This record gives sequence, C-alpha cells and structure tokens, in this order.
Amino acid sequence: MNENEKPRLSRLTSIVTQLQSKKILTAKTLAEKYNVSIRTIYRDIRTLEQSGIPIVTEEGKGYSLLEGYQLPPIMFTENEANALITAEKLISKNKDQSLVENYTNAIIKIKAVLRYSQKETTNLLTERIVFRTNIENKTTSNYLMTIQSAISKFQLMTIDYTSLQEEFTTRTIESFALYSTQENWILIAFCRLRNEFRAFRIDQIQKLKLHTETFEPHKMSLQEYFEICRKKYSSSPDIPLS
Repeated sequence: MNENEKPRLSRLTSIVTQLQSKKILTAKTLAEKYNVSIRTIYRDIRTLEQSGIPIVTEEGKGYSLLEGYQLPPIMFTENEANALITAEKLISKNKDQSLVENYTNAIIKIKAVLRYSQKETTNLLTERIVFRTNIENKTTSNYLMTIQSAISKFQLMTIDYTSLQEEFTTRTIESFALYSTQENWILIAFCRLRNEFRAFRIDQIQKLKLHTETFEPHKMSLQEYFEICRKKYSSSPDIPLS
C-alpha cells in the first residue's frame, strides 16, 4: 500500500465507525473532525458507497447508515482496550446499581471481540487498577438507567422524594438532564408541583413511576440551564436541592 494512502484508509475506517455510532453526521462535522475539506469527505463517502457500505444521504441533513445494517465487530487498539478496562474499574465504584450492572454486562460483550493477546493484557490490568473511592461499595440508588430512558424519550415521571431537609413530597416531573458531583447523581427536571426547574439527588428518590405520557421537549440547552442557575444563585446549581 502506498504510504500516502494509509491516512485515508484510517480516516475511512473511522468514518464508518462514526456512522455506526451516531444517527446522522454532516459533511461539515466530519471535515472538521479529520481536518480535511468538505470535498474530501464527499469523495470518502463515494468510496465507502462503492465498497458496499449502505450510506443514506439525507439532503440538507447529512449521512447515516441504512437502518438494520450491521458491521462486523470493530477491533480495538491496545490503548482503546486499556481505556475500557480503566472505565470498568471506575464505574464499578459508582453508587447507582443500575449503571454498574448495565456497564458490567456491556463490557463482557465488548471483551468477547478482543483479540487473545488483548484479553491477556486486560485481565492483567483488571487486577492492577484500583480506584480508592466508595471503598465500601455502597449502593445508594438504582434509578439512573430508567431516568436516562425518560430523558431520551421525553416521558413523564412521578417520584416520591425526600429532600435533604427531610421534606417528603410526590412530584410529577419532566426529566431534562443529569450530572454527577461529589459521587452523587443530580437530576435536573421541570417540576409540575413547583412549576419550575428543580434539581433532585437521585439517591433521595424513594419511589419512581415512569408514565407512557410524553411531554414537549424544553427548548433550552444544558449550558443555558447552568447559566440561568449561575445568575439565580451565588452557589452551585444543586444547592438548594428540591
């Protein structure tokens, strides 16, 4: 292979991986990611199409893979495999049981496609990496995965919630976003009881019910939410918690 072709082959492989992991990508986004011209991306897409990759072009939107098309497992580099193992050790210390269980199941499937030599390395690293957080492996919540689903599907939720001031309330909320701070997961949601956005620690949620009813997505970014909080409070947006 011509040495000049190697960077392009690497880029083509990466573009396929990007298309597999995202719903739609624009030529501009790809050009900026790989530091090439948009015209170069057009040529790359044609090359992939000619090689049999079923790429769907949506005028004015971008590119995606044909729904239902499955590519063979992607081989990980040594550093990528090591990064996955490091993430596994970190996530195993998370206090939300649903996250730990689902990541553990996912990493087992990922390890199945590793080369034999990589499996030996990852097994060694598993024994040699330790995170000195949550040493007692405490579990304080089991709702993170359900909440993530509600955020992505715009589903209403009803929660029984005890605030840090020990006030018990039942709220119907429109989940908006999640962030983690000081080993606690914080849910940002529009509270229909208070008629405004509030922050809830998910380890304070006593009971959660997911509704089939949906709500209209809020036309606000997470960064805009934090900016509103910065102006409203002199302290961090999770203080006071609902």
